[in-house]
Amino acid sequence: MVEEAIIVINCGSSSVKFALFSPEFESSVRIARGAVERIGIGAGRFSVLDGSGATILDETLEVESHADAIDALLDWLQGTQYVPVSVGHRIVHGGEECDCSLIITSDLEDRLSRLIPLAPLHLPHNLTGIKAVKLRCPELPQVACFDTAFHHGLPRVAQLTGLPRRFDDDSIRRFGFHGLSYEYVVEQVRRWQGDEAADGKIVAAHLGNGASMTAIKGGRSIETSMGFSTLAGLPMGTRPGDLDPGAVLYLLMEKNLTPAELQHILYRESGLLGRSGLSRNMRDLLAQQDLPEAAEAIEFFCHHARRHLAAQTASLGGLDRREVQPGCEAVEGLTAPRLGESHLVRMPPEHIAAVHDAIGPGRKRGTAEEGPHDVGLERDDKVPATVCEAPKGCTDACDCCLVVASGDRVLRSGCRDHGRRLIVHIASLPDAGSYRLGHIDRAHRPWARR
Repeated sequence: MVEEAIIVINCGSSSVKFALFSPEFESSVRIARGAVERIGIGAGRFSVLDGSGATILDETLEVESHADAIDALLDWLQGTQYVPVSVGHRIVHGGEECDCSLIITSDLEDRLSRLIPLAPLHLPHNLTGIKAVKLRCPELPQVACFDTAFHHGLPRVAQLTGLPRRFDDDSIRRFGFHGLSYEYVVEQVRRWQGDEAADGKIVAAHLGNGASMTAIKGGRSIETSMGFSTLAGLPMGTRPGDLDPGAVLYLLMEKNLTPAELQHILYRESGLLGRSGLSRNMRDLLAQQDLPEAAEAIEFFCHHARRHLAAQTASLGGLDRREVQPGCEAVEGLTAPRLGESHLVRMPPEHIAAVHDAIGPGRKRGTAEEGPHDVGLERDDKVPATVCEAPKGCTDACDCCLVVASGDRVLRSGCRDHGRRLIVHIASLPDAGSYRLGHIDRAHRPWARR
């Protein structure tokens, strides 16, 4: 019996991965998945699994190009009961214009061709897949699904680089990648845990040969570890992750590397492979962690994963949950620290010392009094802070901390600009009400994070 199917294709650097899905919008199921691997590098492999994971096909197949791999996929499909009704392509880069999935036209192909300098190792293969399907099945609708689209709405400050403004017109900005993976994470959290969870503060991790983390709030990306290219952020299988540009300049100028040689090192020889000299695969390294090189590579990855997790959490102003994209290579050795918003801390009222002049939103300066003082602070997200004069005798070397408390609960604490003024942020205070304002000897450390 003939069945309709949607083909989804991911043309990577040396493989074409694919899957077949039933065409129902709300209840689509995966019918099969497979890959043509080791393209252009000798004896390859063509494998297909059905929806339950059982092997349908597993054979040696030597292919010279991604176009040959697409032909092999379509040839196999012709021998099945499945008739393709459309094709979806994972496209690594959509530039500044493509903020959603688009029907592929000749105009879109031309636009993507112009973006090749932004993703030179990925976009040419993506375009080859599109052209190969078009050659075999010119009437078959094709859709481009962009890895950058999910990050299209990044806050402007998160898009910017520190380069001069004159380079902004050259699309030198932070784009972010793995967006299809992160969009899937949000959809699954919404499906299984509800809107409140999906719209909360999430750090999602895509951990595989390519690795990244993204801070998600309200279902939207607000910060991500990758930037202008897929090289930045976490160390990966063969990519270094964050790297001081000075090191790149040194390799070019002092080691006399050509741009092509440097590109090969950055994309093919670095990361876990470069650090260990053994493998790019975390599972392989975990199996050999008794070797010092493997152990160092694992800890190197974990160190930077912890650092990026903390950074993403800080950009959110707290954390509701961490999510790891299913189906990625497991990083079983990673135990990230538990990060999130500071809990409200209970403190004895007697630890609140003298109160100093307070300014609440829309209020005039209060009068300093001895002992704890109740001041009315109204929640106002447009007025982010209340300002207090520093206590008499407070210097840069003082050991006090400003405290805002309701009853015996610390709501916010911090010390800014000693010797001139102290700032307490109140935009996130629960509701309008009466709060106590004062400073406290740090020896009590009642504000310690838990």
